[in-house]
Amino acid sequence: MAALRVALIAFVLALAVSPARADDILVSRAAVEPGDEGWFLSADFEFELSSRLEDALSKGVPLFFLVEFEATRPRWYWFDERAGVASQTWRLSFHALTRTYRLSSGALTQSFATLGEALRTLQRPRGWLVMERAQVKPDTRYLLAVRMRLDTTQLPKPFQVSALANREWTLASSWYRWEFLSPAENAKPAAEAPR
Repeated sequence: MAALRVALIAFVLALAVSPARADDILVSRAAVEPGDEGWFLSADFEFELSSRLEDALSKGVPLFFLVEFEATRPRWYWFDERAGVASQTWRLSFHALTRTYRLSSGALTQSFATLGEALRTLQRPRGWLVMERAQVKPDTRYLLAVRMRLDTTQLPKPFQVSALANREWTLASSWYRWEFLSPAENAKPAAEAPR
């Protein structure tokens, strides 16, 4: 019983002394741009995979990254109106037979010779439709937000258990927020977040 108590105290102390990593993914830029169908998101995320994540990837464990987007319209008289919500999952995998990395989302699949190339593409999502034209009212202020995280719920079950106790499996950004003023009917949009 005493040995169990000592082990439990050592575990709690190890968690307390380990450096806190609140934001492993940094969002350096985000913008929405108009298109024929609506508004398209472009964002820049900065992160590196831990050695444990790279090792799991090289052994055939796919990693799933979830990018989430929200648009709200502030209202002084009531709760903010949710104008749009979108999410996109990216699957990063390594194929030992061809020695290539694959990045896929839905029907889109791309192959890369190196992990660095695959990560650069993952970190720079472009042209993702997040709000249809009918969702955005002209000459209206919106608050936009985007974030990315490693979706540990899609890992194989043994890795999900490991992810609960190990910070090396945690990879996420905070919500990156910016204001967006939708243009009047024929005006040029101002949609990029401040730097």
